[in-house]
Amino acid sequence: MAAKILANLIVMGSGILARAVVQAYRQALANASKSGVAQETLQNAARRASKVMTEQEARQILGVSEETAWEEIMKKYDVLFERNAKNGSFYLQSKVHKAKECLEAAHQGKGEGTPS
Repeated sequence: MAAKILANLIVMGSGILARAVVQAYRQALANASKSGVAQETLQNAARRASKVMTEQEARQILGVSEETAWEEIMKKYDVLFERNAKNGSFYLQSKVHKAKECLEAAHQGKGEGTPS
């Protein structure tokens, strides 16, 4: 009998708590839209998304020029990627990877075939 009462109290309590959380979330959204925080957050997200690596920056990261063959770019990428993997610099490793992706897109865009 006591277990049944306890179970009912837990179920009712969790329902009340869930409704309170939903109501608090709705109120927070309403406050954010009134103060302009929501719009500012969206603008910041759009600004961050627009920061695309340029081809020049990618070439500087990998240490290659415009005349460098794709095979040489891949060799540089492999060396830098592995070096940063061993030393534990995930940030630099991700920059090297993004640089390779940028140059790969530029290479394909120039109609020079698909890089392997």
